[in-house]
Amino acid sequence: MSEPKFETDYKLILQKVAEINPVEYAKTRNFINGAVSYLSPYISRGVISLKQVKQEALDKGLEPYQTEKFLQELAWREYYQRIWQEKGDAIWDDLRQPQPDVHHNKMIKAVFEAETNITAIDSHISKLYESGYMHNHLRMYVAAIVCNVGKAYWLEPSKWLYYNLLDGDMASNNASWQWVAGAFADKKYYCNQENINKYTGSNQQNTFLDKSYEDVANMEIPDVLLEKINLKLETILPETEKPSIDTSKPTIIYNSYNLDPLWRKDDDVNRILLLEPSHFAKYPVSENVIQFVLDLSENISGIQVFVGEISDLTTTYNGCELTIDNTIISKDHPAFKHYPGIKDDYEWMFPEVTGAYSSFFKYWKRCKSYL
Repeated sequence: MSEPKFETDYKLILQKVAEINPVEYAKTRNFINGAVSYLSPYISRGVISLKQVKQEALDKGLEPYQTEKFLQELAWREYYQRIWQEKGDAIWDDLRQPQPDVHHNKMIKAVFEAETNITAIDSHISKLYESGYMHNHLRMYVAAIVCNVGKAYWLEPSKWLYYNLLDGDMASNNASWQWVAGAFADKKYYCNQENINKYTGSNQQNTFLDKSYEDVANMEIPDVLLEKINLKLETILPETEKPSIDTSKPTIIYNSYNLDPLWRKDDDVNRILLLEPSHFAKYPVSENVIQFVLDLSENISGIQVFVGEISDLTTTYNGCELTIDNTIISKDHPAFKHYPGIKDDYEWMFPEVTGAYSSFFKYWKRCKSYL
């Protein structure tokens, strides 16, 4: 199966939003060739919002039960965002309890090199490197193999996946890895070869996962998963000039999580896509991801790209009558709390439901009351 092409033209993105099919999604979403929306990179990068996609689904005039699964899966992302908002950097630690049965804190070489000898897994890891995308079910399989069969701690492998994903979102990525590994769930998630064959359309046998679930959960680490590597993840940022800023106007700051072309589009402002080296040193991403971000930014009229720190921009206003409090404008986001100035609200799907709920289904029960 060929991977989807992620267009970056805003009109084509809106067309993808209009084409969502909640009914088929509910029936087929776990299959690799199922009717998933492929909207996650645009949601993660803030080009479109969960609220916007939710409204599109509701406007199709379907019965509530026909849209619930689709809306529920959207809400998982917002659930994780609320956890990030509440817990901050604690999302880099075990959220509920220590991950059970950890043998090491490194990456498994066979997974990194797409050489587990499980054909469906290896082919989709290779496609991840090419396309920046991996189906959610495959992400769960990979995390289960790494953490629960290979017994690696979730943190380094999660950084590897985040590095490569066009839809990389720290909250969703970290919490999902922890959910699979048993650090954010009551039990670990396991897969076996029969399940992989069913949902990927493969028909492989005699792999280390060709066992019952009970046997997979109790087996020794397979030889192919024993070799470990230290990850070396680095972001390559473009070279840019310092932007031209009219200090008589405010400056709107975009970033890799906010590339909304409609945000304050009629305001008379400076528009800067800020790529901070300090951010990407802490949370590295691939060249594919950076290029995707740059391409998406072209939808924003008058945007200037600047590789530098927020402090480099705020000093531009020193000595001017305007103060930093009203000259720097951004959207509120857990990754960019250090921005000064005005912060517009994040466009929540369920703005009424705040805080970090102990389970998704408690959160969803509350959300449903607002549908």
